[in-house]
Amino acid sequence: MPEDTNESTPTALTPAEAWRKLREGNERFTSGTTNHPNQDASRRSALVNTQHPFAVIFGCSDSRLAAEIIFDVGLGDVFVVRTAGHVPDDAALGSLEYSVALLHVPLIVVLGHDSCGAVTATMEAFASGTMPPGFIRDLVERITPSVITAQRAGITDVNTTVEEHVKQSTHRLVDTSKIISDAVDAGETAVIGVTYRLEEGRAEVVTGFGNL
Repeated sequence: MPEDTNESTPTALTPAEAWRKLREGNERFTSGTTNHPNQDASRRSALVNTQHPFAVIFGCSDSRLAAEIIFDVGLGDVFVVRTAGHVPDDAALGSLEYSVALLHVPLIVVLGHDSCGAVTATMEAFASGTMPPGFIRDLVERITPSVITAQRAGITDVNTTVEEHVKQSTHRLVDTSKIISDAVDAGETAVIGVTYRLEEGRAEVVTGFGNL
């Protein structure tokens, strides 16, 4: 049965408690025992004039990476920002800062996944020296530093390169945004990098900042 969690008051969760809640939801998802919480009419009504998500998930736009499904959460639970290859452009950074400064979300999850098309395209462009057309080039240019770092460490497969890109993206958020870094330093927010295994459905932490 769905959990009865229709309260609309601000979350009082710590970063560690927020991650534990997501991890437990992911465990339900991987085991096939999902609760589908907070997806009924009363929850919808309670959120008409307010929202208090307990985490923000900055993930890849890939259709196989639907955050609410893989973490078994519902309406109002997570604030989601998605770009191909979880590239932190200005709009994404502004959205993440909004979640921290105005919604007081205690946890930011940078979510990458196996067989990422954006990372694969970047690896191919780096190897061939040929850039893709249009604004796809912008994505590739932003992911290229992660590919270079991975290859200098002897990493040549896409899935391990995704791990490196998740680490680089996580570090970039904290290095680039004073709002996020100040919240981490104050112990109000943690930022973690997570990789998702498509076949297993499992989300695993690979890096992080803050108390978790």
